[in-house]
Amino acid sequence: MPAASNVSYQRTREMSIDELLLENRIVFLIGEINHASAARVMMQMLYLENQKRGSEINFYINSPGGAVDDTLALFDTMKFLSSPVSTYCIGRAYSGGAVLLAAGEKGKRYILPHAKVMIHQPYGGVTGQAADIKIQAEQIIKMKQGLNKILADCTGQSYDQIAKDAERDKYFDAEEAKAYGLVDEVLEHPPAGAAANPAFS
Repeated sequence: MPAASNVSYQRTREMSIDELLLENRIVFLIGEINHASAARVMMQMLYLENQKRGSEINFYINSPGGAVDDTLALFDTMKFLSSPVSTYCIGRAYSGGAVLLAAGEKGKRYILPHAKVMIHQPYGGVTGQAADIKIQAEQIIKMKQGLNKILADCTGQSYDQIAKDAERDKYFDAEEAKAYGLVDEVLEHPPAGAAANPAFS
């Protein structure tokens, strides 16, 4: 084995699975969206942007959703990058996970055949004095309107349709998610052109 190849092989063997995935521009969001998980994903995306600006990032999502503020921080980061972000739903993309899935690069938002998507209005526990309850309720309404607008922009559905559908938990199977505009393609195999993508080589 040539010396250069041997060094590369040894380096690969010493890397963790997370490091190997990041090396191939693959980022995972597994589990709840919270401060820690959002910070990790944002740091990885910004690192990849800095390493090779404009090159595709592959973002895999299997999440029940979570905090709205952290979801929006991730959304803003995705839109801030010059690198296109392809999104993949594996398992489930509920609530904030659905927002991030739909926010991927148009034409490169994917879902696996048995994965599911769910949209709904944000939850919020409102407690405290009457004035505090009013302030919190107003914030929840603003968050709801903001998320509905994002989903309308990403899916092509009207704002009113999104508002109606998200009033209660609305679930989509893979084909329904595609028809609704949450994703572009149902994948049983890596997407066309993946042979040229190091993430699938």
